[in-house]
Amino acid sequence: MNRIKTIISICLLISLITIGNLYAQQKTIPQKVEDLLKKMTLAEKIGQLNQLNGDWEATGPITKDVGSKLDAIKRGEIGSVLNIVGVQHTRAFQDAAMQSRLKIPLLFGQDVIHGYSITFPIPLAEAASWDMPAIEKSARIAATEAAAGGVHWTFAPMVDIARDPRWGRVMEGAGEDPYLGSLIATARVHGFQGKGLGNLDAVMSCAKHFAAYGAAIGGRDYNSVDMSLRTLWEIYLPPFKAAADAGAATFMNSFNDLNGTPASANSYLMRDILKGKWGFKGFVVSDWGSIGEMINHGYVKNNYEAANASINAGSDMDMESRSYINNLAKLVADKKVSVSTIDEAVRRILTKKFELGLFDDPYRFSNAEREKSVLNTPEHVEAAREMARKSIVLLKNEHNVLPLSKDLNSIALIGPLVTAKKEMKGFWSLDVGDETKIVSLYEGMQQAAGKTKLLVAKGCDITDTSRAGFDEAYKTAMHADVVIMAMGERPDMTGEAKSRSNIHLPGVQEDLIKAIMATGKPVVVLLMSGRPMVFNWTADHVPAILYTWWLGNQAGNAMADVLYGNYNPGAKLPITFPRTEGQIPIYYNHYNTGRPAHGDNDVNYTSAYIDLPNSPKYAFGHGLSYTTFGYSNLRFSKKFLSKNESITVSFDLQNTGKYAGEEVAQLYLRQMVSQPVRPIKELKGFQKVMLQPGETKTITFTIDKQKLSFYNDQLQWITEPGEFGLMIGSASDDIRLQDSFSLVNTPAH
Repeated sequence: MNRIKTIISICLLISLITIGNLYAQQKTIPQKVEDLLKKMTLAEKIGQLNQLNGDWEATGPITKDVGSKLDAIKRGEIGSVLNIVGVQHTRAFQDAAMQSRLKIPLLFGQDVIHGYSITFPIPLAEAASWDMPAIEKSARIAATEAAAGGVHWTFAPMVDIARDPRWGRVMEGAGEDPYLGSLIATARVHGFQGKGLGNLDAVMSCAKHFAAYGAAIGGRDYNSVDMSLRTLWEIYLPPFKAAADAGAATFMNSFNDLNGTPASANSYLMRDILKGKWGFKGFVVSDWGSIGEMINHGYVKNNYEAANASINAGSDMDMESRSYINNLAKLVADKKVSVSTIDEAVRRILTKKFELGLFDDPYRFSNAEREKSVLNTPEHVEAAREMARKSIVLLKNEHNVLPLSKDLNSIALIGPLVTAKKEMKGFWSLDVGDETKIVSLYEGMQQAAGKTKLLVAKGCDITDTSRAGFDEAYKTAMHADVVIMAMGERPDMTGEAKSRSNIHLPGVQEDLIKAIMATGKPVVVLLMSGRPMVFNWTADHVPAILYTWWLGNQAGNAMADVLYGNYNPGAKLPITFPRTEGQIPIYYNHYNTGRPAHGDNDVNYTSAYIDLPNSPKYAFGHGLSYTTFGYSNLRFSKKFLSKNESITVSFDLQNTGKYAGEEVAQLYLRQMVSQPVRPIKELKGFQKVMLQPGETKTITFTIDKQKLSFYNDQLQWITEPGEFGLMIGSASDDIRLQDSFSLVNTPAH
């Protein structure tokens, strides 16, 4: 009998344990976070808010070492590490975290900006595609590869609006327009995070830099930003709101002060807008050392005050300044920072670690077999080539120099970037992949040229002041049927801390172009850069120009595809190209004035330069094709709408040329009379359409209250009744169809 009772007791105990385990497994992530928080000491909580560089590759000035990082991880003093890539390295660091008291796993962050092992075009180039599925796919592949390399978190996308091409980080974003920038922000967040955190091919995205970093005064990196709140809300915040709505896991502070308050301690940005009005549930990380840099701003006296200002303003994780790890405990003891404030920040970080599944398996992203199988697959290589082709902008093509005939006897390839390989990756690329797999222009042309003979001459280096190589280049060109010139910047001339006051084509490159043009041969210039450059003589005299940016691993193949017409370019500029630096900042969606200039020659007491046209060299939205497109038959569903109604606008788009091609048809609106005033035009829609020669498609745009609303001076999101100008065309300065409609107070009949 006793034996039976014992067996029954054991069975009951096993059942209770099983039920308890099931209950534990069924706990929600918030419950698991709260359980863990209760076990943590204050020191362990503060450790979760501390992110240090892994000494793999620094992205800023390295702070003084305070001891072994691995020992600090074992003590629970570090919650995240950046610049550690590869499963071998991430596993070693995670091993140290598993020796800490509570075994809280580390987060591994990395700047996966435009690819991991396979490098895609720089983000500004991808933005030129105006192709959201392609941009999302690029981020999806980057995330898949990065996750296979042990990375949990990418510091991308950068969604800063940039109207100043002198700013080096313009290459990292989507250009000047908030509508286009918002769509691209959404695409990139969806691409990085895939079907959701916890999947082995998803990494946390990070919308940066919050906020208005792209408006740094003078285009000088890290500089101050001073703007009206209405400009902030209408131009610079929309892509961040789009990223938050898309589910971005994290945000990053910007380096700049905004109207006198550094972003790292800006409670208006973090508490009022991001975590308050927008309801953001992820966490905010500082940029490299930006919390400590508030001392240089003159905002605080020391790191103690910096930590106090930043944590209370809503910055959850300190990247590399060590202000939190060294000062938060004392700030709590001094009753300047509450434990509940610390808990809120820790809670946000732990939540993401649980969502990634790191508590279930800290090494789940450190699988050597998966790393080997996922990187550099043929599918990824082909996707990189496709994205590169989609990013090339045809700026000019007089006399139909392009596409090249496959019957040419010889082609001269001239310029400092003809055989360049590593340069094709551009700034913010990782040295993870095999550089021998990067395709130069020369190699791409070798694959495509068939029996055509390729002649090569450098002519000059990128920043040369010497013309010693001109004679050889001239003689080479004279022996060719067509000349292709590969010109541009070095990759380290555009990027973080790479602002330039002079954005002309560097060195004597334009002089080399002039010398080759003197041969009388047909010339095609390829411009490789991370920003809009100034190249007025080339723009005025060279018959064919392709802006190829930095296209990544498959650059050479993509350029050859476009040069030979195997791919018809359809990209459009996402940013305005100035005639010279004196026009900067220059952007299409500006306000009118009381004395607007009517054309470039109207300088008589108007808002104009007396020595330079007002118009840009190449406008926002500009980009040609090997074919031509006709716009016709504009029609409205109705010409009057009330605030809660919508109208549709349709027109016919026809391919009127000889080649199949894509056109990005663009919709711009302008409210004619408004208080406050509105820009002369604003992009409010576009469609990218593929058409065969002679084919016509009807394109339809829907216009509703959202497209007509704006912020007034009280930052209220309003609509005002009145007349709206409607413009549809191929670029912001190439409007093909125009009409108007009206918004009325009462329902239209």
